[in-house]
Amino acid sequence: MELSENFEQNVQIRPRNLEVLPHFVYNKSKGVSCVGDATAIFSIHDQKDYEIHEVVQQVYDALKEKGYNPVNQLVGYILSEDPTYITTYKGARSLIRKVDRDDLLQALLRSYLNV
Repeated sequence: MELSENFEQNVQIRPRNLEVLPHFVYNKSKGVSCVGDATAIFSIHDQKDYEIHEVVQQVYDALKEKGYNPVNQLVGYILSEDPTYITTYKGARSLIRKVDRDDLLQALLRSYLNV
């Protein structure tokens, strides 16, 4: 890649739900320099996905501890929205009912597709 006399580039670093965007400027005579403070951008989807992941993990663990097949039980709940697919052990049924099913499906799809 050939560099012009001057160019600017934003660099994105994404640890979980925080995006840091330092601003780099290249000048042929001065080299590369970082200009200004980095800007942090909070992503609501990443935070929501993290919270949903925590709930699903707790429900999964409770189902497994009770001897159920957690994947089958969670799929049954997602498809039917019937809470009896989820055990009441460790409050799992109450936890999963706090998560909107559409949000759960979106989070699962984003995770599966890695987007």
